[in-house]
Order: sequence, then structure tokens, then C-alpha cells
Amino acid sequence: MGDVLAGFHAAWEFESDSVLIRYERGIRTPKLFQALGERHVPLAALSGVTLTPGRRGTVVLRAEPRPGADPLMEAAAGQLPEGSDPYRLVLPAEREVLAEYYADELRARLTGPGAEPPDGYLVAAPKAPRHFKAYDAKVSFDGSSVHFRWSWTGASSAKWKAGDQRFPIADLSGVEWRRPEALEGHLRLLPRDASAERPVQPDQDPATVVFGLGYGAVHESLPFAAAVLAAVRAKGTTAAPATARHHHGPADVAERIRHLGELHRAGLVTDEEFAAKKADLLAEL
Repeated sequence: MGDVLAGFHAAWEFESDSVLIRYERGIRTPKLFQALGERHVPLAALSGVTLTPGRRGTVVLRAEPRPGADPLMEAAAGQLPEGSDPYRLVLPAEREVLAEYYADELRARLTGPGAEPPDGYLVAAPKAPRHFKAYDAKVSFDGSSVHFRWSWTGASSAKWKAGDQRFPIADLSGVEWRRPEALEGHLRLLPRDASAERPVQPDQDPATVVFGLGYGAVHESLPFAAAVLAAVRAKGTTAAPATARHHHGPADVAERIRHLGELHRAGLVTDEEFAAKKADLLAEL
């Protein structure tokens, strides 16, 4: 098609066999979009297209990615809010007819078993090297290995005893990313050896880094997780996300309450947020 459809925060350029999505840079654009910059999405990576009413006089054109076609969406595992979905294009309602035209054009070009996972990722992963700062470590990925360098102010005694960690991609089966919400998020590296026992608590697992307010933001940690996941899959291994919920021990709860108090005193957490989160942490004892 070769046409460009511009919406809020992004513009889609339609090609004969793909869609090039370019994200705007600006204070109102979600940070994840700014971090991604642009994405080249082959039509083979899509299973469908929808057009639905949006909020406040808008319509939403959404391309539906095939399961297993995009490492970013696979790492996100459905945790992204609508406003941070990189496959949504929000348009003024007066452009609904034009949006419907492009939706029909895309549907006509979608072929093949769109609901089935492809043999490999069809959308390119964020490029390495990558790095970000978690609550308890500095994390880096050079394309072949993931490195955790523990922080003396945030890492648990178990992680300090284990020492700084290096994980070759060949030794991993995947990653588990949990969206950072206050002090609850984490990035866990999953070993190829399925029989290897891992602590349930992310605080105690040397293969896991913990996120919190101001640490491991989505626009940093999610592209990181996607890059690692793509490298793992390129080695011929598959991810097996874990779903276990963790509980903190008394010492870890006390440390997290201390850190929460620091954020509260710095004005990064409101009185209500501090009280609610403190109650949640105490409930884990």
C-alpha cells in the first residue's frame, strides 16, 4: 500500500507485506514507545485486525500479533495496560472511515495459520547490549550472557553470599518478567535444567532481580527481557514461564518497609500508598 496513517503517539506505514510502526517522541508519549522507536512488523506475524471505539471521541485500530511471533509481547505475557500496547493506534473518531479502509486492506493481506505460533520470532527483538538498574542489582546483557551485579543497599544476604552472577544464554530456557508495581516486580532467568530447584521468593533467588518504584521501569526492563528471550530462542531452547507467587521472610519485609519509608520521605510515595503497601508487606509475614 505504501500509505501512512498517523494517530496519537504513533504512525503506521503500510507496505505490501508488513507494517512499519514509528512512535513519536514527546512528554505525552508512553516511555515504552519512545524506547522502542520503531518496529517492523511482517504481516505473517499478525493473526487479525480490529477497529473499536476508543475513549473521548477516538477509535482504536489494533493489529493482533500471533502467539510466539513477537518476543516483546511474549515477555510481557499480557501484563501491559492498553495505553502501553505497541500494537494499538489511537485515532480521532472522524478518521474512522479511513481507519476501517486500512483495517480491511490489512485483513485481505493476512494469510496462513495466524492463530498458530510460528517456528521462530517474526518481529525483531530489541538489540543488545542492554542494561538497567533493578532494586537489588545492576543488570546487563551483552548478547551472549546476562550479568547481575548486586547492590549493597538492596540485595538480600542470600544473593550476597551467592556473589555476582553471570548466565550464558546457552544455559537458559527463558525469562519470567513481572511488571514492576511498587515493590512487586521481578525478572527471573529460567535455567535449561528443569530439575534445578529455585527459591520461590525472588528476593532469595540469585537468578532473579527485583523491581520497585524507580527501579526496573517497564520501558527498560521489558525490552531487556525480550532481547534475552529472543537470544535464548535463537539457541533452540524454549521459555517456560513460572506462575508461583512469592512470600517474603521477616528480614526481607523489614528491609522493604525501610526502603518504602525512604521513598515516602523523598516524596515519591504518597501517605496513602505508603500505608497500603506497608500493610501488604506485613500481611506476607
